[in-house]
Amino acid sequence: MSSRPVPRRESPWGLPEGDTRQPQAHRCNDRAEDVIHACFEGNPFKTVPGPFKLFWHCMRSKPGEEPTDPFFYLQLDPPKREETKLE
Repeated sequence: MSSRPVPRRESPWGLPEGDTRQPQAHRCNDRAEDVIHACFEGNPFKTVPGPFKLFWHCMRSKPGEEPTDPFFYLQLDPPKREETKLE
């Protein structure tokens, strides 16, 4: 999916010295959000199974092998796989 930045929350302990890491959204975040939208669209027994199967497939896949099927409820472009060139 996309690796969009996630805003860092303020911590009462501050940041460790030299820590410049920034949190990143999980690669299956959009699939999980699609499942949550499905929970509130009509009968959940009919709307949730499709998005949940794609979410589960995404979680079980290796990075870069996520499903490229379109989202059910999110208005996002379907994810694309980057082609690897064999030399």
